[in-house]
Amino acid sequence: MFLKSRILLIAAGLALSGASTAQDIKIGLVAALTGASAQSGEAITRGLTIAIDELNAKGGLLGRKVVLVRRDDESSPPKGLAAARELISNEKVVGLFGGIDSPVSLAIVPVANKEKVPFIGVWAAATSITKNGAKPNYVFRVSAQDDDVDVKLIKYATATYGVKKPGLVLINNPWGESNEKGLKAAAAAAGIGIAGIEKIEPTDVDMTAQLTRLKNAGADALILVANAAPGAQMMKARERMGWKVPVVSHWGISGGRFDELVGPTAGDAHFVQTYSFAGTLNDAGKRVYSAMQAKYGVKTPADVLAPVGTANAYDAMHLLARAITTAKSTDGEAVRKAMESIDEYAGLIKTYKKPFGPDDHEGLGPDDYIMVKFDGPKIVPVGK
Repeated sequence: MFLKSRILLIAAGLALSGASTAQDIKIGLVAALTGASAQSGEAITRGLTIAIDELNAKGGLLGRKVVLVRRDDESSPPKGLAAARELISNEKVVGLFGGIDSPVSLAIVPVANKEKVPFIGVWAAATSITKNGAKPNYVFRVSAQDDDVDVKLIKYATATYGVKKPGLVLINNPWGESNEKGLKAAAAAAGIGIAGIEKIEPTDVDMTAQLTRLKNAGADALILVANAAPGAQMMKARERMGWKVPVVSHWGISGGRFDELVGPTAGDAHFVQTYSFAGTLNDAGKRVYSAMQAKYGVKTPADVLAPVGTANAYDAMHLLARAITTAKSTDGEAVRKAMESIDEYAGLIKTYKKPFGPDDHEGLGPDDYIMVKFDGPKIVPVGK
């Protein structure tokens, strides 16, 4: 009898905690919720949740409650692919959001296009995620895109440090390959050379050999493309060598415990972002920041966990919601067409004016990027 009563109490608790019903509009998230990049998944979750709370407070979408259904990809393409398939087939999500890892997103792209489910990237930056050759294309992005980021990194390195011959330190996966092409092109366009290219693995614990080769080749800066854990190992190798060369980085280092893993020199790496809660906030910024204070205990703008994930996800959710409302349907094809025809939306990062078109699924561009650094555990702007 006691066991039966306990089961009933647990069941009642689940019902009260917001379990979804068949009538709810389910939104899927496949992201790193555990492991070295777990902060990225949490930041994306927060951005989506705040946006969904706002929508539900106004009656949801099409008169139905919006529910977020998450799956942990563990930064593994096979696990991310399996999670996406499960969310589409079993949970019947009407839209799918992706996380920090480009290889995971690239694995999901063909399934999203085949099943005609809008897939929106809010962190992974590989160019081929949206430029995937599919017609029609169900993959959108409210995030940075590698080709544009690479131009930004080279311009920042030359303008800030007078760099003439940077060395590239790239994670050995499709994301690294995407940036290798983009950085070579950006360097050529800027009229500078590249000292060398070194590949690193996510599990590498000593990168002294790679950095020594770049130093001997005359590198006057390091351009880093990696997530938090391998990026931290590179910074520690640089510190052990006593090499105070500037480091300009893609944003993967902001999705984990980079500052904690590196220590005092974490702030030496300047990296790209799409948003900061520091400074004067627009109306959406004030609204989101207030929600984070109330819901997540944020005390100062610098306390916001991985702000790029929060901001990108928040805006992306509202753009998807606008498309569903316009389409008056959750049908994938109707929502895709509505996404491509959004006229204007006053968002957190910016006011989006015709953010997408049939041949352009990138909601943000290089003018939307800023450069930041770690100040202890906080992320603070350093310039444009």
